[in-house]
Amino acid sequence: MNDAAGFEGISPTTLADVLGRGQVMDIGIRPLWGPVPRVAGPAFTVRCAPGDNLMLHAAIHRAPAGAIVVVESGDTDYALAGGNVCAVAQRRGIAAFVLDGLIRDLAEVREMGFPVFARGVIPFPGAKAVAEPLNTAVRCGGVEVAAGDIVVADEEGIVVVPGGRTEQVLADAGKKLAKEADESLDDWEREHRARIDAILTGQGFEGV
Repeated sequence: MNDAAGFEGISPTTLADVLGRGQVMDIGIRPLWGPVPRVAGPAFTVRCAPGDNLMLHAAIHRAPAGAIVVVESGDTDYALAGGNVCAVAQRRGIAAFVLDGLIRDLAEVREMGFPVFARGVIPFPGAKAVAEPLNTAVRCGGVEVAAGDIVVADEEGIVVVPGGRTEQVLADAGKKLAKEADESLDDWEREHRARIDAILTGQGFEGV
């Protein structure tokens, strides 16, 4: 798995600007409690069959400390995990869950402070019957995620950095942050107005 060092200090907003829309999960997957801390770590990928949560329950005993467990779920009718699963994941050092599905026991999860990004909450659990391979490519929130890709998530959203591009993305994000740090609000406003006015003029806008 790739090292996530350096990504904890970079907002998903900055990473989204660098990577583009295709690496940003859809808005349906959100933090289930807040304020949630930013998390960054290598993806440990899981696929669960419709109505089934066996492989997430298997993953909490296999994912390494620091990993973010990313789950492609077969439905949004059953809970993938509850309070005990999240507690064990937290105790084993797993950084967070990012689930294209639902959990239950949200009050317990909130109280323990375990970061869960998911589509929502439902009180009924899935079955534990269907085995699937772990750490294969999955699709979560509309983004293809491979094992070891770096996932960065906070209240702004969830971005997936492809494993083969981490060094370049870190460098590009660093340049962007440095440029922004050197730019005053006055500078930004002046440049922004000039750019917007140029676009408006180019489209024949004649308003005030």
